[in-house]
Amino acid sequence: MLGFLKLMLSLRINNVKITAMKSIAIIYGSSTEHTKNAAEKIAAELADYTPSLSDIYDGDEAPFHSNEVLILGVSTWGVQDLQDDWNDFYPKLEKMDLSGKTVALFGMGDASIYPSSFVDGMGILYEIVVAKGATVIGQVSREGYDFEYSRALVDGQFVGLPLDDDTEPELTDERIAAWVEILKPWLK
Repeated sequence: MLGFLKLMLSLRINNVKITAMKSIAIIYGSSTEHTKNAAEKIAAELADYTPSLSDIYDGDEAPFHSNEVLILGVSTWGVQDLQDDWNDFYPKLEKMDLSGKTVALFGMGDASIYPSSFVDGMGILYEIVVAKGATVIGQVSREGYDFEYSRALVDGQFVGLPLDDDTEPELTDERIAAWVEILKPWLK
């Protein structure tokens, strides 16, 4: 599997430091561009880690198999529904073995119009990746979010980063930057 491992070398004058960085894929599904925009912002924050960016619309399983870290982005449509492209890909996900994979999740939702199903899509993806053996990182406190219920809450925390570009777009960049810092120790 060494072929999938990206090696980054940083040299110093009297010694050599070798840092192995895990291969990272940011995979998103986006109908209104909000999730795509968030994925691109996350990729920019992680530029030093050279993540690949994939749209799940393409139906490509390769990023799931060839990367050690998967950052999955999904929006919630209606009440407890995945974004269409993720919904189409879901049967493939059900057949995957994600043992040994590290997964971080981010989800788009609208807490104002859908307060009783806020970022449920993220919860749906969480349930399947855990069932398929992945280790999930990047949990976020529920503090600062105003909603009634979310399938993405486990043990009082969100299973990933919830974003609400419909009613709180001014918080998105700050939330992404803080969340990426939580992820970085897991990416080395």
